Formats: sequence, structure tokens, C-alpha cells
Amino acid sequence: MADLSQQEWTEQLKADDNAVVLDVRTQAEVDEGMIPNAIHIDIYKGQGFVDEIEELDKTKNYYVYCRSGNRSGQACNIMNQLDFENAYNLEGGFNEWQGDVVHND
Repeated sequence: MADLSQQEWTEQLKADDNAVVLDVRTQAEVDEGMIPNAIHIDIYKGQGFVDEIEELDKTKNYYVYCRSGNRSGQACNIMNQLDFENAYNLEGGFNEWQGDVVHND
């Protein structure tokens, strides 16, 4: 797992053609907006979170975020334990995100 600053995360993501953005916040948080093209798996699902993560392609590079960076750090650690090689945590999370935001209506 690597903690990346907002700038590092954004630049690395733009240059990565094997990237998947993963939002691990609650549905209520996601309803307030999310980073474009992110997939949503709520870390508070517990075993359900692990089960859904296990179905993901482990050869991809995962850019993980939550509201502040804490839950996404936990998610990256879980992913590393499940043999995902590349999981990148967004420091400061969605609270500090300056990029595009989409709303699911």
C-alpha cells in the first residue's frame, strides 16, 4: 500500500491505463458525489466487503478513497492481505478532492 498526496494520486491515476478507482464510503456519502468512474464497495459491509473485493481483478492498480483517508487506508491493507499488489490510498480523501465530481441521480 502507498499513501499518495492528492496531486500524486491524481497524476499517477491519469497516467495509468490499468487503473480502477474504488470508493469505500457509505452509500449516504456516495450520494453526495463521487470521483468519476469509481466503483463503490462500502468497507462497513465487513465480510461482504472482503467478498466483493475478492471478485476484483488483482492485476489492476486500485486507487482507493474514502472521506478522509482512514477507511481507504484500511481497505488498502485488506487488499494487500488478499494479494492485490497495487492499492493506492488517497491522503485527505474526498474531503480534500479538487477534481471532478459526479452525482448519481
